[in-house]
Amino acid sequence: MRRTINYKHLYYFYETAKDCSITQASKRIHITPQTISGQISLLEEQLDTRLFIKKGRSLRLTSAGSIAFDYAKDIFELGYDLLDILDGQKKVESIDFAVGIVSTLPKTSVYKIIEPALNLEHDVNLVCQEGSFKPLLAKLAAHDIDMVLSETPFTGNMNIKVYNHFLGESGISFFAAKKIARNLKKDFPYSLNGTNLLLPSEQFLIRQNIQAWLMRNAISPVLKAQFDDSALIKSFGSSGYGVFFAPSIIQDEVCRSFNVSVIGEIQEVKQSFYAISQERKIRHPAIEAICSSARSSIFS
Repeated sequence: MRRTINYKHLYYFYETAKDCSITQASKRIHITPQTISGQISLLEEQLDTRLFIKKGRSLRLTSAGSIAFDYAKDIFELGYDLLDILDGQKKVESIDFAVGIVSTLPKTSVYKIIEPALNLEHDVNLVCQEGSFKPLLAKLAAHDIDMVLSETPFTGNMNIKVYNHFLGESGISFFAAKKIARNLKKDFPYSLNGTNLLLPSEQFLIRQNIQAWLMRNAISPVLKAQFDDSALIKSFGSSGYGVFFAPSIIQDEVCRSFNVSVIGEIQEVKQSFYAISQERKIRHPAIEAICSSARSSIFS
């Protein structure tokens, strides 16, 4: 017949083993030292082994006692967790989530993509670091960050092992301040001829693609200004200094936040988005939430 454990005896042992003191356990759980000592003796009889040895006036765990204490700790901590859950008092665990954001990505798009990770049942401690592609990948390889958000995939030209997770792609919308947008909507995109255009700086892949599209369609706007900061482009555009573009997936947010109107949308040029991580099969709950939301709703 399989032996069983009296969990009351195990509990008295557990409280005593915390600091190897029957006296301290007695004060903590308000049971007399004699009762605790007797219960531990009964447990040792059940287990047929010594759990403590006396060293002068103090107690020390035997090797069997150390094993028993580890198991008892797991048992009683699970019990406390169960009580918390049943009482509706379970504290939600927090998750650390560090994201590297390639600086060429539009910030409104980044927020839209990352936001689902903040809506998990866990508290997410989000840390965002902006930078260039290769330095961020190096941080990913060194486990300093959990994910890199980029417009281009990793192509294997660095000696690191990471995996691309394609999130989706978006067409491009062109915007202008409302006072000039009405006229530009007519005959779009050819209405851009001779119009002031605000562009990201040349480091941005999307700028190169837009310029190539303009050339293919023989459209010649006037380059009014160029910026490293995508939010700054939108601020100047909202003040009427020129036309600017952004991914179509965020056109509602752009119009609302910067009080501008959409002139038109093109599908010939796409902005792609990738989550790059060290996991081939995603297990990190925040990355999983980002990938799932991107594929099922944002880019669907």
